Amino acid sequence: MSLRQVIEEEIHERGPIPFSRYMELCLYHPELGYYSRNAEQFGKAGDFYTSSDVHAVFGRLLARQFEEIWRVLGSPAQIEILEIGPGRGLFAQDVLDWSEKKFPEFFQAVHYSLSERSPVLRGKLRETLARFVESGKVWLFPEDRPKDGGKGTTGKGTTSVVPNGALGERALAPVVPILIFANELFDALPVEVVSPRGSLRISTQDNRFIEMWVPPSAEELEFLDRYSVHPEPGERIEVPLLAHRYIANLAASIRTCIIIAIDYGYTRLEQLAGRHRGTLMAYRQHSATPDPYQAPGEQDITAHVNFTAMAAAAEESGMEAQPLLTQSQFLMGIGENNQFADAFEGCCLPQERAKVALQLKHLVTPAGMGESFQVLVAAKAVDAERVAGLSGLSFARSRLQGR
Repeated sequence: MSLRQVIEEEIHERGPIPFSRYMELCLYHPELGYYSRNAEQFGKAGDFYTSSDVHAVFGRLLARQFEEIWRVLGSPAQIEILEIGPGRGLFAQDVLDWSEKKFPEFFQAVHYSLSERSPVLRGKLRETLARFVESGKVWLFPEDRPKDGGKGTTGKGTTSVVPNGALGERALAPVVPILIFANELFDALPVEVVSPRGSLRISTQDNRFIEMWVPPSAEELEFLDRYSVHPEPGERIEVPLLAHRYIANLAASIRTCIIIAIDYGYTRLEQLAGRHRGTLMAYRQHSATPDPYQAPGEQDITAHVNFTAMAAAAEESGMEAQPLLTQSQFLMGIGENNQFADAFEGCCLPQERAKVALQLKHLVTPAGMGESFQVLVAAKAVDAERVAGLSGLSFARSRLQGR
C-alpha cells in the first residue's frame, strides 16, 4: 500500500483530516513517511543540506560552546547532551570527536543522547557512532518497538507518531544538568494552516487530494492573537501548535537545562511588517515547490519557525530566553577568539585552506546559511547573566552595544 492510499483510507474512515495530520503522515509514518524511508534525504544526493553536511567546523564550534556551557554550570561530574532529530549523526560525531581531542575533561563528563523516531535513521546513527555507542558514551532512544502502522492515539480517533516534547526518557538521572540541542527540528513539526476561509482540512475527490475549510478552533485563534497575525484575504498562515506544545512540555519536564534551537524562522514583528506570511514549502532533490500534495512521503514538507511563540512557550514553562540571534552571529561569537582555528586545523596546503574558507563562508554569510537561520538559547535554573555571557551570544551583544 502506498502512503497516498494510507492517507485516502484514513480520510474515508474518519472524514477530512487537519493539514497537520496530513503533514505528520507524509513525514513520520513509520514505514512510508519521508523520514522513515530507506533513502538519503541529506546532502548533495538528497533533498536538502544541514549545516553539518557543509563542514565539520559546525560541530567543532558547537563542541566549544557546549564545553563553555559545562563550565558555566560549574563543571559537573556528569552532563547529558540531548540532540533531538539528529539525522545521520554527523553533528554528534563531530562534537564528540572534537571534544575528545580538545576538551578531555568535558568529554569525560558528557553522555550524549540521541532522540530519533525513525528506525532507518536509528540504524544509520548506530553505524556512524558505533565507537561511541559501544563504549556507552552515546545512547539512542526510543528503542525499536513493534510496528503498529502508526496507530498511537492522539484523541478524536486520530493517530500520531510525533512526540509531545516531554522527556519521558533520560540516560542520566533527572538531577544531572542537560543541554538540549535541536538543529532544523521545529521546521519539520506538523502545522495547522488557516486562511480567512477557516482552518484547512484535507479530503479526496476523483483520486486526488482537495482542500476544505472549517471554522478555526479557539486554540488556533488564540495563537494568532498572541504570537502571530491573522491572515489577510488571499493569505495562508501556519499555526505551529505542535511546536508550541513541544517546547512547553520539554521545558516543563526538566530541572536544570540549556536549550539551543537553530532553524530558519521569524518573529511576530516580522510578520506584522508583512514578511513570513505563509512559508509552507515542499522540497525534493534540492528543488522547492509550494505543492505539498505532489508526492506524499517522497518530499520534505517544512514551515518556517515562529520564534516568538517558541520563546514564549519556554518562558511560560519556567525558562529564561535570550534575545534571538542569527546563526552568523552565533558562530562568529564562538569562533572569533581563536580566529576559527577549529575550521583550519589539519589544512596543510593553501588550496585546502581556501576550500575550508568557502565552506565556512557558507555557514556564516548572508548569501549562505548565516542570516536565514536563527538561534534561540533558553535556560532553566541557570544564572541568566552567566548564560548571557556565553561566547555564542557575544558577537551579537557587542554589535548591539556598539550602535
